[in-house]
Amino acid sequence: MATGFKLTRKGITANLEPGERDLLRKLFSDVQSLLEPDTAADADPLAAMVGIDPSAAVPDDSALLRLLPNGTTGNDDDALEFRRFTERTLRESKQAALRAAALQLETAPLRLDTEQAQLFARALNDVRLVLADRLGLENDEDAERLHDITDPSKAEDLDGYLALVYNFVTWLQETLMQALLGSLN
Repeated sequence: MATGFKLTRKGITANLEPGERDLLRKLFSDVQSLLEPDTAADADPLAAMVGIDPSAAVPDDSALLRLLPNGTTGNDDDALEFRRFTERTLRESKQAALRAAALQLETAPLRLDTEQAQLFARALNDVRLVLADRLGLENDEDAERLHDITDPSKAEDLDGYLALVYNFVTWLQETLMQALLGSLN
């Protein structure tokens, strides 16, 4: 069973079981796939060079919309314009953090420096955003309802299993953030 992240003299470390590592790798890969743009970056070389996505549109998938939210509210044209200039770079940044986190899972025990820990935290956060959307988490009451699901033998359906995964990722991210905060002292 995972021990969570701790600040040590050798960096921020955690011990994860092989199954937990496999789960995180799969989650990182799934979110990375979700972030794949519909059009290739090199479709317009000039646009790709400056990071503009002329085909950017508000995502139909609500989980993807959580990952790539509108930059402004109240004016759909302004939100779309903002998305055109920022979305491709945001997608690539998120994908890079997910790839970096997946690579870190190859070492046992997991040992991160501050920069690696920040990337790992970003990857965990993106996984949590997708899981929260799939579970319909909208408010604190929804989160509290899921917080009590900790026993795998009581998970009766897909949402129960997703809640277990969400709670595991949440706990792991919390221990990582505590270790990062400890590194600031």
